[in-house]
Amino acid sequence: MSTRQQVDHELVRAAAEVAATRCRGDRHTMAAAARARDGRIVTSVNAYHFTGGPCAELVLIGSAAAQGVYDLETVVAVGDRGRGVVPPCGRCRQVLLDYFPALKVIVGARDDLRTVTVADLLPDSYVWADHQLDAEKSAPLGPS
Repeated sequence: MSTRQQVDHELVRAAAEVAATRCRGDRHTMAAAARARDGRIVTSVNAYHFTGGPCAELVLIGSAAAQGVYDLETVVAVGDRGRGVVPPCGRCRQVLLDYFPALKVIVGARDDLRTVTVADLLPDSYVWADHQLDAEKSAPLGPS
């Protein structure tokens, strides 16, 4: 069972700002923001297409890597048109778990936001990167 963790409201505001200013029409309807271990915030939008297309959380992983950020700690997704925080879909939950097994995810309604681990969102899951769990437990806190 998870314990309630502090909500990163600055991160929620960053995603909401991107959703309000960059999501237009039907192609970009979701924004995501993540905080790296060093405090940097990375943002993204989804790339909707009728054949599928990557969610904002998946685009975020690539955007972060392109900026040299490989140690995401917390992520949140926000919908356009004032929809607020939206939890990651099943595919994103699995990918986020595989890339960042200790990742925290902000979920919930506006008046009841909470932070949970991605593993809490995908219980009893196979962890592709289970070797990373041991590495993260023994990694020193702070910048690498």
